[in-house]
Formats: sequence, C-alpha cells, structure tokens
Amino acid sequence: MAKPIKTIIKLQIAAGAATPASPVGPALGQHGLNIMEFCQKFNEMTREKGKTIIPVEITVYEDRTYTFILKTPPAAVLIKQALGTEKGSDNSKKKKVGKLTKEQVAKIAETKLPDLNATDLDAAVKVIAGTARSMGVEVEE
Repeated sequence: MAKPIKTIIKLQIAAGAATPASPVGPALGQHGLNIMEFCQKFNEMTREKGKTIIPVEITVYEDRTYTFILKTPPAAVLIKQALGTEKGSDNSKKKKVGKLTKEQVAKIAETKLPDLNATDLDAAVKVIAGTARSMGVEVEE
C-alpha cells in the first residue's frame, strides 16, 4: 500500500546550489523535513549541470519522509542559454534580443519534451517557438 501523501512542493533551484536559506529552508521546514539532507542529495544529483535552474517536485508523505523528481530546466532558461543572453525583451513585439535557428529550437524541444504538454517533437517545437517569441526572440521558419 502506498504511503499517504501530505503535500507536493514545487521549487526552482540553481543546479548544485541548494542551501537551507530561502526558498528551500522555509518550504521544507514547515513540513518537518531534514533540509540539509535534501540539499546534499539535490546538489549531488545536479552538480554537473552548471548553474542552470532546475525545477524539482518534492512529494512529502505523512510520516515526514519525501521523494523528489528533477524536471528539465524552464524553456526560457534554455532559450537564454542558446542565445547567450541574460534576459528576454521587455517589449517582445518591438525589441528583439536574438534569433534562434530551427536546429536550436528543435534541440531545446527535445530536452523539454518529457515535461511539456506535447505528444510529439513537432508540437514541442511549436511550444518552444511560442515561448521564444514571447521573450522577444526571432525564430527561423
């Protein structure tokens, strides 16, 4: 029989940089979890990913145990990495911050596919292209 779930916590933490400070400490502390243990496990699993933001879904059980799943980085983070830019445009219609090739969009879509609400790569490419456009990034047709 499965353990009863108390709650699910969703956080976004820089890879290899989880600390007991905010947002990790307060989120886990209120449910009585061992914060240092989580930080060590998370940092161990994400160390090789540089400083990329990694979403994590922590399932907390009634008996104060937990499991967690690492997700793929947010599409916006992957797009900014591909462009080598710090942020998207503040006015996506008028001001463009860069241009992505079809290959770059496809590569990002492949990375994100497990976490996207898309059934195949073509649909995932459209989702990523839409995110890019909303950030002020031109997408090669």
